[in-house]
Amino acid sequence: MSVKSTEDFKERILRLKKEKNAVILAHYYQQGEIQDIADYVGDSLALAQIAEKIDAPVIVMCGVHFMGETVKILCPDKTVLVPDMEAGCSLADSCDASDFEKFIKEHPGHTVISYVNTTAAVKALTDVVVTSGNAREIVESFPKEHPIIFGPDKNLGNYINGITGRNMVLWDGACHVHEKFSVDKIIELKKQYPEAKILVHPECKKPLQIIADKVGSTAVLLKYAKESGYDTFIVATESGILHQMKKSCPDKTFIAAPSTDSTCGCNECNYMKLNTMKKLYECLKNESPQIHVDASLIEKARRPIERMLELSKQIKK
Repeated sequence: MSVKSTEDFKERILRLKKEKNAVILAHYYQQGEIQDIADYVGDSLALAQIAEKIDAPVIVMCGVHFMGETVKILCPDKTVLVPDMEAGCSLADSCDASDFEKFIKEHPGHTVISYVNTTAAVKALTDVVVTSGNAREIVESFPKEHPIIFGPDKNLGNYINGITGRNMVLWDGACHVHEKFSVDKIIELKKQYPEAKILVHPECKKPLQIIADKVGSTAVLLKYAKESGYDTFIVATESGILHQMKKSCPDKTFIAAPSTDSTCGCNECNYMKLNTMKKLYECLKNESPQIHVDASLIEKARRPIERMLELSKQIKK
């Protein structure tokens, strides 16, 4: 998109946002221009916390479909829009609700902890939802001997098991973006930038977690980059986060970690990038596409999200 057309859409979006008294939320993995025009930018936990407090009648969720569902579950009386209804999530897709329900029945007596990257139907089967930013603390809020099912991300689940000494039963799901990072290419890149610190999202496979200088959610990695005394970073998560990193630390160097695909220098979520300034403008103009979640499902799915938010508050204390 040219600078001229980007600025044109920006003006239109800001005008419509004011007319409709709308609030725009954007995930760190969105395109830079969408992050810049959003009222709030954050990871899944931050956006859920923000959505719960919004008074505006219209909320636009610039992210993927499950994020729009989460906002609708927390704000059932509001109009929740997404720029592109096809913006899905490979991780959420890896956990079908009916299959997950069977899995739960095969492990009676287990508390079910689900990553926020799931459909509303899976959340409705869950006792408490977590994000990558609070998963460890919430898991540790349960007695160590307490049996837990963790889904759908096996890499995040294995990471939590490793740092807590737990033995949670894991659903076999994964994110296609975080699965594709190449350990060998990152090691080669490290040779070019020996002073660089390697930042890794816990959705990545264990070998990447082992070579990392810091493992954490997008918000945690951003905080580390801002507060550490280091000035060069190799970043192994969806490359959209580099926009906020560069904005927050203009004097530091951020390098997108390479993927196993030799034709690609970095890793992007094709679903996240379906959202564009044009689609954002059109969804505000037409108030479509809207997220709809069945009322009975909202009631069931809201409880584990609210439990997460409440536990997060207690953990902070």
